[in-house]
Amino acid sequence: MSEERELLRGTVAALVEKHASPEAVRQAMESERGFDESLWKLLCEQVGAAALVVPEELGGAGGELADAAVVLEELGKGLVPTPLLGTTLAELALLTAEQPDAEALEELAAGTKIGTVAFDANFVISGDVADIVITADGERLKRLSEFTANRVDTMDPTRRLARIEPQSDTEIGADPGLADTAAILLAAEQIGAAARCLDLTVAYTKDRVQFGRPIGSFQALKHRMADLYVAVQSARAVVNDAVAEPSPTSAALARFSASEAFSKVVGEAVQMHGGIAITWEHDIQLYFKRAHGSAQLLGPPREHLRRLESEVL
Repeated sequence: MSEERELLRGTVAALVEKHASPEAVRQAMESERGFDESLWKLLCEQVGAAALVVPEELGGAGGELADAAVVLEELGKGLVPTPLLGTTLAELALLTAEQPDAEALEELAAGTKIGTVAFDANFVISGDVADIVITADGERLKRLSEFTANRVDTMDPTRRLARIEPQSDTEIGADPGLADTAAILLAAEQIGAAARCLDLTVAYTKDRVQFGRPIGSFQALKHRMADLYVAVQSARAVVNDAVAEPSPTSAALARFSASEAFSKVVGEAVQMHGGIAITWEHDIQLYFKRAHGSAQLLGPPREHLRRLESEVL
């Protein structure tokens, strides 16, 4: 990873540590808009998080997909609710036009407008707070000029979803496979969350004493946590490859690997934490809900597995 990208990661991590504590995340997810607007402003102004994939001549930072993936991974670690994923995808959609809407891109890059892409009109990320909504059906991209949006209550309170009802739209152009890009970025976020969930579990097993010893010292738990570490790192390698060389195949591999690793980690985390893990006061239940909610977005793991099967059969 380049020095600049490591600096980006460190800057985002510092902001998350300072402004997105577990208590702050809970306040944000319960707020009217579902995210901390002051933190969003900091991410846009100090990090340029919403400008990463937009060319410099259109008001952006001229970065790459990998830059957005790094930021989403860091936000994923803390389950930080932000409209970054949807906004980034909306920017990528607008950039496919022969003559991109410069004004809209500048507003999205500055964070003054929020965007999203609807792959399934019933479950649209940040759909109820989005100013710019793009629909993608695998064939064409369309920008909605008029629409209604209604929040959808789901299992995961840290990710705001909405149902979009289109009323009128305008053509942008051919869909270049935006769902695959979305899958890769979502996988990067999942890896961040899985890694942090594992860290929290390891820390707990060091503190929890049973039979006069920290439970993390028992050989059986050591083996289980070692297996989880391997699962997360293996999935991270697959996701990193997909970020570096995006394709329909690498996207499906990334989504399947990240979803499976995250689900495995949270399942073991609940077991190792015991009963407290499923109480509202404990954060592990939020990771559990995020894991299962994220796995169903953009198609569940079995759909991505079928895509991969079709290429080898």
